[in-house]
Amino acid sequence: MEIKLVVFDLAGTTVKDNRDVHRVLQESLADYGVEISLEAANEVMGIPKPVAIKILLEKYYHGPRQISEAWIAEIHREFIAGMIWFYTHHPDVSECDGVSNVFKKLKDSKLKVIVDTGFDRLITNSLLERLGWEEKNLIDGSVTSDEVAQGRPYPDLIYEAMRLAGVEDAAAVAKVGDTASDLQEGAAAGCRYVIGITSGAFSKEELIKEKHTHLISHIEEVLEILSLKN
Repeated sequence: MEIKLVVFDLAGTTVKDNRDVHRVLQESLADYGVEISLEAANEVMGIPKPVAIKILLEKYYHGPRQISEAWIAEIHREFIAGMIWFYTHHPDVSECDGVSNVFKKLKDSKLKVIVDTGFDRLITNSLLERLGWEEKNLIDGSVTSDEVAQGRPYPDLIYEAMRLAGVEDAAAVAKVGDTASDLQEGAAAGCRYVIGITSGAFSKEELIKEKHTHLISHIEEVLEILSLKN
């Protein structure tokens, strides 16, 4: 079956990320007296951020406060505010090299392009507005972690992307991402291609441990996999 839909992750895959998400997550927790390293933040990249915050609190918070859903939500709100400010105002925000070209070639070949993310809708909207992909008709939609029952590593984001794209069979879907949870998500959904990109949060050595069909170092290699490279 030929590929009809390609689902791309955002930060670290299609959006340049110099550990900016890691840093905002680190700062959000630090405001509540929870100190984590950037390496610790990296371990939870790709998954829904409330889940990531809960994992980090359980591992690194040793104070008397109960780790409640209300506290997790409070920290998450601060993280959202930090990410919206960053994606709206910071001069370093940009797509990874070659992304618009890849999206355009996929669209010109009548494939659907959807982005999915561990972010919520508020952060995602601020980022997509900054990048202008929707206005340029380079993507067909986006799916965020707060719009599905379970985010990565579960397959729900892929299934919602398929619904939006009108694609019924996961064998017609390629998933591209830079984290272990991206690959786990694609494998769980039964995607024909599960493509890890090694230029983001996780190294080749880390991604190779996960189920995948391809590992790439540059986004334009997706076109070669799909036999669309001129």
